[in-house]
Amino acid sequence: MRPSKVTRFELELLEQLWKLGPASVREIQESLPEKNRPAYTTVQTIIYRMEEKKAVRRVKKIGNAHIFEPLLTRATVYRRLIDDLLDLFGGSPEPVMQHLVESGKLSLADIRAAEKALGGLKKP
Repeated sequence: MRPSKVTRFELELLEQLWKLGPASVREIQESLPEKNRPAYTTVQTIIYRMEEKKAVRRVKKIGNAHIFEPLLTRATVYRRLIDDLLDLFGGSPEPVMQHLVESGKLSLADIRAAEKALGGLKKP
């Protein structure tokens, strides 16, 4: 089963959960940058939606606070986002790679690491 799509804001909240470990809505909200920090109720609403999407789950309750943990790994979410991006280009990584090279965001070390990974995929 392919994981649900994750919005930009959901990804931001997942990043906080991956960093914090199991946390309450308040802890997640307070871990976000102070500048333009969303309201507690906004974070709560999105966390509950993410729970419905099976991206997070409640693991326990402390007082009135539910503690949530991510059900999706960073690798799973990133893989889905990258697959969705490549789908926009007909599945071809060439336009993405070209942009990364032209923008200076892809180094020779990155290319060597990719070559090494590709070499490990080859069957003897």
